[in-house]
Amino acid sequence: MSIRQIIHDETILSSPSRKATKADQHIGNDLLDTLQAHSKTCLGMAANMIGELKNIIAINDQGNYLLMYNPKIVKKTMPYQTEESCLSVYGVHPCVRYEMITVEYKDERFKPKKQTFYGLSAQIIQHEIDHLYGILI
Repeated sequence: MSIRQIIHDETILSSPSRKATKADQHIGNDLLDTLQAHSKTCLGMAANMIGELKNIIAINDQGNYLLMYNPKIVKKTMPYQTEESCLSVYGVHPCVRYEMITVEYKDERFKPKKQTFYGLSAQIIQHEIDHLYGILI
């Protein structure tokens, strides 16, 4: 188990991430460990939140931890206005999210997946994918 420090440096957090490869699976494992260690205050993390500029996110999907390599939203519907907070960025910030999204990604074994998410799970994924592009709420 490797729990990493949470990054608050906006220079790192604002930098776009690069494509993840199988060689980056240790980063994914660290990301999951770190998310689980912060489970009381955090539902998702992107790799740049632990100082790694790789396209990797981890989410707590209603108690089921999910790791996504190179996630890409391929469909989104039903926009809504909400407010979010983040472990890496202080405060609560307004943003637009979508109630339903479909995501293509590679799973923890680097197998291609395509899955549709709704509600809070969709919101968490959108927030973390924003991190991968250097978008801060």
